[in-house]
Amino acid sequence: MTKPLPSFTSPENVGRYLSDASGRLTEALDRRARPLGITAAQWRVLIRICLNLETTAADLCRSLSYDSGSMTRMIDRLEGQGLIRRERSEEDRRVVRLALTEAGEALRPRLQEIGREILEHFLRDFTPDDVMLLMGLLQRLANAPPLPDERHGAGDSPPHP
Repeated sequence: MTKPLPSFTSPENVGRYLSDASGRLTEALDRRARPLGITAAQWRVLIRICLNLETTAADLCRSLSYDSGSMTRMIDRLEGQGLIRRERSEEDRRVVRLALTEAGEALRPRLQEIGREILEHFLRDFTPDDVMLLMGLLQRLANAPPLPDERHGAGDSPPHP
């Protein structure tokens, strides 16, 4: 027989721990990224571009749960700092790709080092098997099907009542 899940209103629930862990990681990122002149939010955008996970504003909006206006402002700030540039796609001129500039490329090793340092710190008491289990569970959460009322696509506005 399976044990029932803790109530959402209980202090012992998955949502609280996910939120607390995310908050602590964000605080650590902010502290480590500050000497580079960037925030945790900017680090997340830069590292995704750096790792070629997302290369368009629309892709970044979907993966980071930003609205398009916020993402445009973020990209404008990073471009103003000389860390990224916008490039028109050769295949489809309507598509604008994001790439690191020379200054952004110079930050690449430090961006990656910050991520590695923070994860090593927070996972220091985990065994390799623990880390693999955690990654698998988080991947399942990240890839869970949308709720039945989420008929609109990612990044779209919800239907108006």
